[in-house]
Order: sequence, then structure tokens, then C-alpha cells
Amino acid sequence: MIKKLIMSIPFFLKVSKGEYYAITFSAVRTCAQSEKLNVSISPESSLVPMQTVYSSIGWDSYSWGFQAKFSKVDLVIHNPGIEEDPACGPLIDAVAIQTLDPPPLTKYNVIKNGDFEEGPYLFVNTVWGVLIPPMLEDVHSPLPAWMVESLKAVKYIDSGHYTVPQGKHAVQLVAGRESALAQVVRTIPGKTYALTFSIGDAADGCVGYMMVEVYADRGNLKVPYESNGTGGFKKAILKFVATGNRTRVVFLSSNYHMKFDGSLCGPVIDDVLLLSVRNPGRRLLRAT
Repeated sequence: MIKKLIMSIPFFLKVSKGEYYAITFSAVRTCAQSEKLNVSISPESSLVPMQTVYSSIGWDSYSWGFQAKFSKVDLVIHNPGIEEDPACGPLIDAVAIQTLDPPPLTKYNVIKNGDFEEGPYLFVNTVWGVLIPPMLEDVHSPLPAWMVESLKAVKYIDSGHYTVPQGKHAVQLVAGRESALAQVVRTIPGKTYALTFSIGDAADGCVGYMMVEVYADRGNLKVPYESNGTGGFKKAILKFVATGNRTRVVFLSSNYHMKFDGSLCGPVIDDVLLLSVRNPGRRLLRAT
């Protein structure tokens, strides 16, 4: 299915009331004016930005999350732009919906969905992953427990098309400092916590000196990674003392990266684990 979106495309869906879902669709701009798409399922709607093209061929897959308020809903993808050419508008190729299971809080990890295994549907016949839009554009994140606190999206990738450090999915920070991933977790003031995670490259030809910045309460850490674009990863750890009942954990890329074909790329984050430790001592910042 490839349709030119001049006005809007409606889809009728049967869902379970109260459940969370992620919509995935592939689109490409045909005009410079087509910078946003309005995605709505009553009573929710969001503008998904299309101004930045992340792939080299123009096609990108976008995700949008929602909680079903009714058992039967209409999904509408609408082009709100006013084009100079009436026949101009973005092309929509494929649309999919996936149920999202809210990740539980466990005693083994304060971070929810730290392995990124719960997320939007990825089309098996595409090789560019799925973009998670900024949280300002999405009330319910298509990546459960996580939010994108930046101007640009992050990319959700799978092991079928990329190299990921652990499991089947990971997140790639594809827009430098404009591509930040965050989660707010419950903490106990005065306790010391250890945040461990993996940083690597997706074996997608993204070459160069990478740097991931991590922030948790007053602790911060910069983790370097030299990428040859052929896959690989390393572990890092940040220890910090919580000062409040809620702590914001943030990952972002210090640098901007681009592959030889012109597509945006960056470091991969995976296997995020946060645990309290018994011996506070002094704050330790360490990368391995």
C-alpha cells in the first residue's frame, strides 16, 4: 500500500479499552512543505514532525503511542500543511499496530524496560528502524517507561537488521545532543545507586569517535566509544547518591554522526540496569 496523503487517511481499528498501543507507519516527504503529520485516535492526537529525514532514501518509519478509550476507534493520519501544489503531499506506505505491555517494576531493576524489548512494531522488510518522536509530540510513549526529551527523535532498532548489545532490541541516539532518552525512576533519598548500561555501534557503517553522556541526579558520566561501524559494545557504570524520591536518568550523544550515504546515525544504548548498593562511600564515576 502506497498512498499520497493530500488530506487524510482513516483506518478503523478494534482494540481493547484501557490497553496501550503503538502505531507504526512509513512515510516519505514529496514536498519541502510537508514537515508534520497529525496522527489521531479520539480523543488523542499529536503532530509527528517530518522535517528531519533520517534515512538516505527518504523513507522513515514513525511510531505513535496511545491508550484506547473505546473498543472501536478511528485512526486518522492527516496532512495539516497547506501546499503550494494541490497534488503535493507525503506518501504513506505501511501502517501497523502493536499492543504494549506496561513493563513491571522489579526488585532486580529500578529502571523499567531497561532492555528495550517492549516497543513499537518494526516492519520486517525495512532496514531503517522506527523513530520514537519527542515526548512533546506524544502523550503516551510508544517505548514504554521511556520519553524522548529532545528536539529530535531516537531510533528503535532490532537485531534482525542491526547489531544490538543484548536481546532483540536497542535504541540508537541518531541526532547528537538533540537526541536524548530519559526515564524518571523512584529512589530513596540518601541511598547510593549503581547505573550500568551498554554502549556500542549498530554495525550499520556509522564510523567515528562516539561519546554518550549520562545524567542521574547530581551524578554524570561521559563514556567514549570508538566505532568502526562493524558492531561491538562496552559496559559502563555510574554511581550516584539519590537526593529525592524521583530521579531522572538521561542518555544523550555528545556528537553528531552521519554515514557515507548521508543518513543520520549514532551510538546504541541497551541493557540499562539500576540497583541500590549497600556501601555508599564516596560517589564513583567509572566507565569500563
